[in-house]
Amino acid sequence: MQVIRQSRIYDVCIVGSGAGGGMAAKVLCEAGADVVMLEAGGMWDVEKDSKMSAWAYDSPRRGAATPSRPFGEFDGCVGGWDLEGEPYTQAPGSTFDWFRARMLGGRTNHWGRISLRFGPDDFRRRSIDGLGDEWPITYDDLKPYYDKLDRLVGIFGSMENLPNEPNGVFLPPPKPRCYELLIKQSCDRLGITCIPARLSILTKPLNGRAACHYCGQCGRGCATHSNFSSPSVLLPPALATGRLRIIANAMAREVTTGEDGLATGVSYVDTNDRRDYAVRARIVVLAASACETARLLLNSKSARFPDGLANSSGTVGRYLTDSTGLTVSGHIPKLADGVPHNEDGVGGMHLYMPWWLDNAKLDFPRGYHVEISGGRRGAPSYGILGGIQRFNGRGGYGKQLKDDYRKYYGSTVSFSGRGEMLPNDQTYCEIDPFAVDTYGIPVLRFHASFTDHEYRQAKHMQETFREIIHDMGGTPLSPMPSRDAWYGLENVGRIIHEVGTTRMGNDPKTSVVDANCQAHDVKNLFIADGGPFVSNADKNVTWTILALSMRTSERIAQQRNQGIL
Repeated sequence: MQVIRQSRIYDVCIVGSGAGGGMAAKVLCEAGADVVMLEAGGMWDVEKDSKMSAWAYDSPRRGAATPSRPFGEFDGCVGGWDLEGEPYTQAPGSTFDWFRARMLGGRTNHWGRISLRFGPDDFRRRSIDGLGDEWPITYDDLKPYYDKLDRLVGIFGSMENLPNEPNGVFLPPPKPRCYELLIKQSCDRLGITCIPARLSILTKPLNGRAACHYCGQCGRGCATHSNFSSPSVLLPPALATGRLRIIANAMAREVTTGEDGLATGVSYVDTNDRRDYAVRARIVVLAASACETARLLLNSKSARFPDGLANSSGTVGRYLTDSTGLTVSGHIPKLADGVPHNEDGVGGMHLYMPWWLDNAKLDFPRGYHVEISGGRRGAPSYGILGGIQRFNGRGGYGKQLKDDYRKYYGSTVSFSGRGEMLPNDQTYCEIDPFAVDTYGIPVLRFHASFTDHEYRQAKHMQETFREIIHDMGGTPLSPMPSRDAWYGLENVGRIIHEVGTTRMGNDPKTSVVDANCQAHDVKNLFIADGGPFVSNADKNVTWTILALSMRTSERIAQQRNQGIL
């Protein structure tokens, strides 16, 4: 295999342009480093390429999903669970759904912008319930970076002083919508904490970016830069320094090393011409996503690293977790026959429920938060309407169908749980020795399994959501699933919160990186995605990926200034 090697040596090579990679590029470029960034997908200009204001009828498919845009044809993220030419495999009896983005900014172009800090207890769960492992850092170690992140990116929320749901530097939250107010009334009666959501969407102008104008199309890519994505917030200031070079369509093959065992750069395949190239750098930062980074390390084999780079512990790919998740929808009669009106708001929930119970009194060890949806945003859904019609024993077409739409539009609510999965020995990823992708790179094979901890948690979700719907005077649109149906849990990986494959720790025998996300085995190799997470917590992971990447990147800049790196 002939590799075209570039003569220039960069200070830093970053693999990945999403949350972790974008933050690393911003911090390091502003600190004076010359950076090259490898992105497996194409370039993306949110102002030119997004379809924020397009109508469904602008598409011959009326905006329906495509293989590369499973959340809708106009969705802001190019990628999916099944990418042509890029397979992954499953161990017998396992199902893991791996979502990958192939574009500048990665999955930051489509996510719910739910921006939750991990709390003090989330870093020390083993001392509370005896399960899993402790993080080598505490909330106090990360708090200054959360604070700086809030001020840089912008997040709305409310000061609630909840013990494990830390306050932030918040912009004013938007007012709740009608259905959200009804949900809160029921939650108050049931003793369920229900507070303003915490989303990285601007409700006031910040740092030269405009406030959200409430079009409700956040998932399509925000042309006004009012919500967070790496191409909107992190990459522009990095590019403005003149020190960042982005190489798109560059599928990383391996991290190269020298005779001294240090990283020397990254080799990659140009996905357009299918030729192999290599960039050289004094420092390598991997931010390709937890599983993609693990794949890259495991494929970076040499005589010195026969089991993969930075894998003397044998833990690369291990301790893989995803958030648990399921959704229950209900029909609320008092929301039927509503007066047509514009339900202004951000492209997401205005209220949510953080974990409110004591697990010591329950039959499962870790909690979940609740995301809510409903109302009249977007076009009426025939799927939801069909569920209501089945509930009422009705159906129809023509005038009857139109009348039903008018009557029932906006009369459904949905509750989605997002909970903590504990690491287990049956959930991990490894290299499949018999399969390669279209570029000849060995692919990942997944082993995945929930345990009784997660099944009992899912049962609690199902019962709680149905209790809220009944308290609202409504009826669930689906029957209560059984234990045999996993109580409706989505497959591992389906919530797209996978973390933990290169976990941090103080002991090189049981972890891949140290408390600064620096590889134990390779001192000029750092990881800036979700891989270093020791546990998943009951929160969405992006805000902690960003905070950790900022902390790690400042550490790299400090070591460069001191001549250590």
